[in-house]
Amino acid sequence: MNEISTLQKARQEYKPKLAGVLVKGIKNLAIVKGNATESVRDKESIKEIFKNLYGAPVITFQEGKTNNSSKKNVGVILSGGQAPGGHNVIAGIFDALKEANLENKLYGFLGGPSGIIEGNYVELTSDIIDKYRNTGGFDIIGSGRTKLETPEQFEKSLNVCKSLNISAVVIIGGDDSNTNAALLGEWMKANNAGIQVIGCPKTIDGDLKNDMIEISFGFDTATKTYSELIGNIQRDANSAKKYWHFIKLMGRSATHVALECALRTRPNIALISEEIAEQNWSLKYITDYMTDIIVKRSAAGKNFGVALIPEGLIEFIPEMKAMIANLNDVLAEADAFEEFTMPEKFEYVSQHLEACNAQIFNSLPITIKHQLLMDRDPHGNVQVSRIDTEKLLIEMIELKLKEMKAEGRFKGKFSPLAHFFGYEGRCAAPSNFDADYCYNLGYNAVALIEFGLTGYLSSVRNLSKPAAEWIAGGVPLTMMMNMEKRHGEMKPVIQKALVKLDGPVFKELKENRDKWALEDCYLFPGAIQYFGPSEVCDITTKTLYLENKEKSLNLV
Repeated sequence: MNEISTLQKARQEYKPKLAGVLVKGIKNLAIVKGNATESVRDKESIKEIFKNLYGAPVITFQEGKTNNSSKKNVGVILSGGQAPGGHNVIAGIFDALKEANLENKLYGFLGGPSGIIEGNYVELTSDIIDKYRNTGGFDIIGSGRTKLETPEQFEKSLNVCKSLNISAVVIIGGDDSNTNAALLGEWMKANNAGIQVIGCPKTIDGDLKNDMIEISFGFDTATKTYSELIGNIQRDANSAKKYWHFIKLMGRSATHVALECALRTRPNIALISEEIAEQNWSLKYITDYMTDIIVKRSAAGKNFGVALIPEGLIEFIPEMKAMIANLNDVLAEADAFEEFTMPEKFEYVSQHLEACNAQIFNSLPITIKHQLLMDRDPHGNVQVSRIDTEKLLIEMIELKLKEMKAEGRFKGKFSPLAHFFGYEGRCAAPSNFDADYCYNLGYNAVALIEFGLTGYLSSVRNLSKPAAEWIAGGVPLTMMMNMEKRHGEMKPVIQKALVKLDGPVFKELKENRDKWALEDCYLFPGAIQYFGPSEVCDITTKTLYLENKEKSLNLV
């Protein structure tokens, strides 16, 4: 990183705001322990797997005195997909370590979890850290998706840590990465390895959250980035008045991204996967619902519009979900499947799926069938992000409109354009909120380490308030776990947080979407602002605002 932009240079000078209790400094903290915790589900199974970590209390920091300031080395790992703010988590770790003891060292494992297994690392110095402050991306040490889940991997990781005299590891990742952090922490504890493991909640999908983790980092920046793009397209649609834009957005397992973007931009259609699953909507029902809006707008002289489609929609459609689950099981047992030709793959799948699922599979366009049979994800499942759900819906709607036109029930025009906004938001320069939040998560992780804790997720909450009112602490990773089927086996994983259909965020959409469907109520959020008045630069997401507003009302 030799040359940098004027904006990046100015951003490097930005000083993240610390939570009120952390402002006192890493050496001026005390902990308050809550009651023993339990996993969200499957308590006996989780307790059996995590004999040494299960039941730990929630931790909250308050002003006090930290006695432990002995020299220590810490390792850090970036795991999984990129999310804005990761560099600031590392900067927060570095600054807190040096504040605790100038002799402390921070080692960054290169390329994700594989770095700690293979011993690929770099010592992170102030010269390196300063170049990456308040920047997007994970390029300071890179990321990866290697799983940390076997005793052999844990043993190798321990040996690498011993060689560097590392006593604690911070894993920055999403639900799967932090599940691996818990497994690593349990193994280290069971083997008296003397290595603490702390996690930090990252995922732009927004599905790693609970009462103690109000939002995962990157969600704020990514949704603001996507909303800017959606607003630009809506302005174009309203100007040209001749295109329907189908925009697929990140979010395989939950629809937080599409829901947040819908509230920020007010599109004509916003599909919510959780509602579709709850209401048992079929693919035909979804097609009819979207077609009805298109036809009504056309009758009003509006042959244009914008539809938001969550990336993971196809898995929430009941008949598609059942077919994909059956397909995952079939492919998990298939030998040499990748060596088959595509026609042979189609034939094999048709013969081995249950009859009703085979019928659905065979009815799909050939491009969608191709995408369903692409390489599996790390869990052995269909890679939903590769399925062109937006194009599938366009094709289904075109067929429906063709029928209606032949029957004289549609006389307008339908010119669709497909988009997928994903990578555009993953490495954007973090908003002020994410820059602050991430720095606090890293700084707070060191506080957890200073108190000798392990198997915890760094937690900073009360986030809809100014930073001075934020609450810092830690959540036991086992508290968020349940058992799920992976590669045909039941395994412990952090439970994903879905959109709550009885929650304030979805209710806001539900109350307004009929009006937004037919009228042009578009909002144009514009680009993220980094400098200027707080009401412009430090605004948080609609999701966080509405959820905390409801929480505050419930406490009254």
